[in-house]
Amino acid sequence: MNGFFKLVSTFQTQAEPAYCGLTTLVVVLNALSVDPGRRWKGPWRWFDESMLDCCEPLENVKKNGITFSKVSCLAQCAGASVQAFRANESSLDLFRSFVETCASSEDHHLVVSYDRQILKQTGTGHFSPVGGYHRHKDMALILDVARFKYPPHWVPLSLLWEALNSVDEATGKSRGFMMITKRAKPTCFLFTLSCKDQRWRAMCKYLLEEVPYLLKSRGFTTVEEVVYTVFGSLPADVASFVKWIVEVKPAVNGPIEKVDRDETERLRYKSKVLQQLRQTRALALITKWMEQNSVNSPEDESLQTAILQACCQGAAAFRGSNCYSNVKCFKKDVKESNVTSNGARGEAVVMSSRVLVDGCEQVIDALVPKRPSSGNVGGGSVLQQDGIDQVTLEENAFHPTTRDLLAVLLLALPPSTWEQIPDLSIHAEISRIVSRKELPHELQLEVEHLFEQAFFVSRSCTEEALTEEALIETKN
Repeated sequence: MNGFFKLVSTFQTQAEPAYCGLTTLVVVLNALSVDPGRRWKGPWRWFDESMLDCCEPLENVKKNGITFSKVSCLAQCAGASVQAFRANESSLDLFRSFVETCASSEDHHLVVSYDRQILKQTGTGHFSPVGGYHRHKDMALILDVARFKYPPHWVPLSLLWEALNSVDEATGKSRGFMMITKRAKPTCFLFTLSCKDQRWRAMCKYLLEEVPYLLKSRGFTTVEEVVYTVFGSLPADVASFVKWIVEVKPAVNGPIEKVDRDETERLRYKSKVLQQLRQTRALALITKWMEQNSVNSPEDESLQTAILQACCQGAAAFRGSNCYSNVKCFKKDVKESNVTSNGARGEAVVMSSRVLVDGCEQVIDALVPKRPSSGNVGGGSVLQQDGIDQVTLEENAFHPTTRDLLAVLLLALPPSTWEQIPDLSIHAEISRIVSRKELPHELQLEVEHLFEQAFFVSRSCTEEALTEEALIETKN
């Protein structure tokens, strides 16, 4: 029962009849003290169901519930580490070992997805955390988040396994269980994959399914041709799928004059990751390809435009809105000021935007690293490394651009993407360029984070495709 006390201190009732998956995650994430990266109410940083919308719109969850793969995707997206198992790909003995491990720990928690009917309960699919294990009786304690229906209750483990080892009719796949833990390193990433733009499904399918086939079927003489094949026919703008993260917060008592130590460390980390990325061969290859093929960055790629969009999204979130379509932003009001960070002045910049949310005016501050002091804006130096121009960009040096998004996406693609390239020398060269082993530690963590996200996103994408096929067959 070691994990019980952490879970019960954050235990709550699901806010909507179909929110069992979201509420279960909220309970577990708060029990693990995972930082949501923003305030809930007042000064408190605390997970709430309304924050868990990165993998599925809340309106869809409210109407249809959420699938097993998207719950695991949400947990990972929220900053936790996840080990997810489908029952048909696991065993009762493995499940029992995870139940015992998590029940004996305060920092490992188990979430189960099961069919209520097998437990002789009303309803069908449900999510809840496991709060304890009785080894002698081989029973698990279910902390049912639908507390208006059932209080916490003990279930024979073999019966719970049977309820897990059932098929979710919405996806045609088995239910299962997942162990959720807090990351060893506090979550602080510069990049993330986004599923909010509906075009993510097309991007996911193209990158993970179509690209390996294209690379297999074509002959290449240069690695630039490989990059053109991968990125030359993207079904959507890369910025709709890969986002860079901006830290925003409501302005309180006028402009920010000082950022705290944690904020300073996060800014330094993001600056370091961007600097490391721009020293990779992957970025140099993307830059060379874009220049040779006259690929231009979007006109709205400026820092002010990006900050304005981030402040609009932040304003909607702070007001408890699920979307920011009703948020009006005034570009003329984007203001910039240096702030003191950790005792030194000018290490960070605050960019403030004045916005209207549901008719109420609000000022949102965004924290970004200090601008480079070089006066050579728009210029750059070119170095040669392994036959590829290493381009050191001065312009936009303190925030990511399309080149950076493409480069980090190139590094995060699965190694299997390149396996079918016919020419062995081209295969070896591109494999060296995208190898994660030689990346600096911070950038390696960043790329691995995107790779993990891509794994969960691809599973979700596959599930949705199967669901759509099943619906078509049913109609026919």
